Amino acid sequence: MRAFFYRLFAFMAMIYLLVPETVWAGGKKSKLLVHVCDTRSLSGIYLYFGNMYNENLLMFGIWTVVFITALGAGFGFAADFLMARTGLDLTSRELHE
Repeated sequence: MRAFFYRLFAFMAMIYLLVPETVWAGGKKSKLLVHVCDTRSLSGIYLYFGNMYNENLLMFGIWTVVFITALGAGFGFAADFLMARTGLDLTSRELHE
């Protein structure tokens, strides 16, 4: 009985993979979507990053990685500072394995 279900599953998977996607979708493919940022009501730094997103996605990605890294490091140092002020010194902790 188990072999029957394995064969049935293999047959159904083969049918699913071999049928073209036009049969599944039932129509012509749509055109590519264009994602843009609406910068009409933006100003200052928001306008700068909105224009960068619209014009140069590579530079926007680089700035995003740099900003998120700096933000994470800032939060880490701030948390370490606050823990040290409350008496939780995690730098002198000994690990016993």
